Amino acid sequence: MAATDFPPLKNDLLLRAARGEETERAPVWVMRQAGRYLPEFRELRKDHEFFEICRTPNLATEITLQPVRRYAGLLDAAIIFSDILVVPQAMGMEVLMNPGPSFPDPLNTPADIAKLHATVDVDAELGYVFRALTQTRHALDGAVPLIGFSGAPWTLFAYMIEGGGSKTFQKAKTWLFKYPEESQDHRHT
Repeated sequence: MAATDFPPLKNDLLLRAARGEETERAPVWVMRQAGRYLPEFRELRKDHEFFEICRTPNLATEITLQPVRRYAGLLDAAIIFSDILVVPQAMGMEVLMNPGPSFPDPLNTPADIAKLHATVDVDAELGYVFRALTQTRHALDGAVPLIGFSGAPWTLFAYMIEGGGSKTFQKAKTWLFKYPEESQDHRHT
């Protein structure tokens, strides 16, 4: 199964809308589409930890396909089952999901940055995401496009500093105020 040998797309409504083309209707997809509300998702989750599913392409593909199968013809995109916090994991941070994300050992001062991997072999650390994307595109058989998502630098930074979700981002904002120089990315200057 070649990564680029994908079946032809049968429903390109979302892609046409994304390009700004006039469409016959608004495309339909749902945030957290492959999520908690589906009984088949809850059944699979009984035996598998959240990040185990993210790291196992067969499981990520299955969960991504569940809503497309259940609501055949009603959804105009599939959303890959993954999480933005696989990036801090790849950088060497422990992230738990119980039920929401938590970092047992968040970054508290700039000295803590030394705990992160200096370099990341993206294929070794996140190759499962690429495999899940390829496998899911093939499994969709062109029914709908596969879309994804990513975490912006601020979002990842905030989670890594706060140690989890936050309504006020007090620790992350304090970090920016207290350590302005260390908050800059100087690798490209």
